[in-house]
Amino acid sequence: MHRSEQYEPERPRSAGGLADNFRSTRALTEALVAPLSDADATLQSMEDASPAKWHLAHTTWFWETFLLREHLHGYRLHDDRWPFLFNSYYEAEGARIARASRGVLSRPKLEEVLEWRAAVDDAMTPLLDDPALAGLVALGVAHEQQHIELLLTDIKHALFCNPLGPAMWEGRAPARTAPAAMGWHAHPGGIALIGHDSTGFAFDNEGPRHRVLLEPFALADRLVTNGEWEAFIADGGYRNPRLWLADGWAWVQREGIDAPLYWREGEHFTHQGWQARDPNVPVAHISYYEADAYATWAGARLPTEFEWEAIAASHDPAAGNQLDGAAPPLPHGGTDLFGDCWQFTRSAYLPYPGFRVAEGAVGEYNGKFMSGQVVLRGASCATVRGHSRPSYRNFFYPNQRWQFTGLRLAKDA
Repeated sequence: MHRSEQYEPERPRSAGGLADNFRSTRALTEALVAPLSDADATLQSMEDASPAKWHLAHTTWFWETFLLREHLHGYRLHDDRWPFLFNSYYEAEGARIARASRGVLSRPKLEEVLEWRAAVDDAMTPLLDDPALAGLVALGVAHEQQHIELLLTDIKHALFCNPLGPAMWEGRAPARTAPAAMGWHAHPGGIALIGHDSTGFAFDNEGPRHRVLLEPFALADRLVTNGEWEAFIADGGYRNPRLWLADGWAWVQREGIDAPLYWREGEHFTHQGWQARDPNVPVAHISYYEADAYATWAGARLPTEFEWEAIAASHDPAAGNQLDGAAPPLPHGGTDLFGDCWQFTRSAYLPYPGFRVAEGAVGEYNGKFMSGQVVLRGASCATVRGHSRPSYRNFFYPNQRWQFTGLRLAKDA
């Protein structure tokens, strides 16, 4: 089923369902920022992260730019100065503030951004039931769901940088029971169809659907835990260059890395502040370099993205520990293939055979980032439930670890 033409997923079949999804997604974004002050929402702790207020505004800019401006007759921008502030990386949409400077935007105030969101939500109403716009609305909903996850992980890093370790939500994470011994999903190998099957929404980087040849392999039935990672550290995992890729070892030495992000003695930082670290939950906030080194230490390896998808094809992408509402995201373990943490693969983020970048600004969404990054699969505890699917391709640079990134082992059969 190899196709050389531009990949265009099927439009959603239920405009009413899509309208409900739009409204629930917009409401969830705002519910998640409810605990934040204007000062909290303006924080930018590093260039990889953006302020919560910026996420609120950028997702609103997206609706205003790609739907209201283009498809609602007579629509006028809420403020014609704001596209410069809230465009992310769309060159076709003109100049924009430098990414590292998003944290200087004390104005507009959080209250003004929320008022803008309400106005855009109202203006979108007549467009939500237009079948001709269903594909673009579905893209906008998926885009905002991605930013919900980024908002949660970005504010976590910002609060972590505060010496007081403030909590976004109060409470304690429940203790988890020890997981069972690691089991394996065996696969006989052979030809597998990879990529989205054109049923429902997908991003353009999930296709075209194509064939790959797999050798026999097995994929672990659960993620690596904090306790298992502590054994890796105790055995000198961060001090043994033989376990590491050359770039990874240079990164460890240069940055003084000796544990996952957010770890300190016996504790880790969460949206509920500093908590005792549970050895039974999946390890999170590790880099590709760390994941690869651990897999080598464990006598295993990382899966390819194609191996992962071949196993995932028979699993429910809406299962597992994913985001269902405005509650603190925390990994808790289990044997679901989806949820808890995004899982590193050893696959480079590259286009599939026959991939073509779409025309216009929307074509900048994925294709231009296909260089120097690695693919992650699954979903995390901060992923809106229903957002992911077996063909979904997340991607980050190999040193990045502020997302809920974890590890599922693979081995040759």
